Formats: sequence, C-alpha cells, structure tokens
Amino acid sequence: MNRRTFMLIAGGLPVAAFGAGAIIYPQLVTRQPAEGLPEPSNLTRFNSPVIGPQGAPVTIVEWFDPSCEACRAFYPIVKQVMDRYPGQVRLVLRYAPLHEGSDQAVRILEAARKQDRFIPVLEALLAGQPSWAAHGAPDVEMAWQIAAAAGLDLTRAKPEAQGDDVTATLAQEMADLEALGIAQTPTFYVDGLELVDFGPQQLADMVAARIEALG
Repeated sequence: MNRRTFMLIAGGLPVAAFGAGAIIYPQLVTRQPAEGLPEPSNLTRFNSPVIGPQGAPVTIVEWFDPSCEACRAFYPIVKQVMDRYPGQVRLVLRYAPLHEGSDQAVRILEAARKQDRFIPVLEALLAGQPSWAAHGAPDVEMAWQIAAAAGLDLTRAKPEAQGDDVTATLAQEMADLEALGIAQTPTFYVDGLELVDFGPQQLADMVAARIEALG
C-alpha cells in the first residue's frame, strides 16, 4: 500500500482513526530509505515554517503538498502526536508541490507567513482542499478566496506571493526534494531519520521512542 491507499482508508475518519492505527495501518510500508543519513541542511532551512516551540528537543520534518489528500488527512494526526508531548516536539514543514497548482498554493502560504497568518491559512486551505485542489484542474483563485476568508489581506498578499524571495524558496524546496529523492507526500523524518514504515501509529511510535531516548 502507499500514501494514496492511506488517504482512501483515512478519508472518513482522520482523527478518530489515530487510536486504531496499530490495527489498521501496520502494513503501510513504502519505499526503502536512502543509504545513510540525509544532509541536515536538506531537511531544514532557516526559513522553514515551524509549528511548536523552536527549541523543542524532537523535530518532525514533514514534506507536504497543499493539494495532497493524505497530507490533509495526516494534519490532525500530527497535531495529536505533538499534543501528547507539550513543549517537546516541533514540526518543520517543507513544501513538496508535486501536483499542478500546488506551487501557487505554496506562494499563498508564504504570503500568509508575511502577515503572521500561516496556520489559519494553512488549515483553511486544507479544509477547503476538496473544492480548490482538483488534480488536473486546480482553482487557484478559489484558494486565494479561501485564504482571504481566513484573514489574509489579498491586496498585500498577491504581489508578495510573486516576490523573488518566494520564488527562491520554491526553488530551494525543489532542490532539497530532489536531493533527498522524495517523490510522494507526506514524507516524514523524526530527528533526521525517515519514517519508512509509513502510518500514523508508526509515526507516533517513532516520536515516543525519541522522547524516551532523551529521558
């Protein structure tokens, strides 16, 4: 099975399914990890969006695509994992705009960061994903309107989204994506180690093991 299969399973019960993850998802094994540890600079950049405390001892890096159904399904699950360890886990989000139109959604998110509206806009785009992110026919203007409803000032955001800094960020994300050999989303790393045995329970177990190891 793969991430698309996970999305199909989890589509109707993204939050409640977490507790049953050990039963439902143990067979969700995906690709083999790359040999050796990834270059740390390919995993996190100084300007990567961070949710949770900057100084948390455990770091989850998630490569995500705003148009990815499995990323949408995983979002509340990752929050649940973080809520289990207040102050001890941070989430670093990396962009993997693999679907058509996802690069424009990333530009919206980067514009939202400039207005300190990243999380509400991210959550609004994920909630509205079934409406704006149809594969092959994304409705970017609808995504903008969803972001506006989440509090984004479009008068400022639209020109800022096309800025050279945002273009450079997108280029860096794609370069790191290629360096790591990631071709599907979401892809998770916990303290530099890839979650190869893919699934909610596996992610929770990996984080728990890191917390325990740190004492």
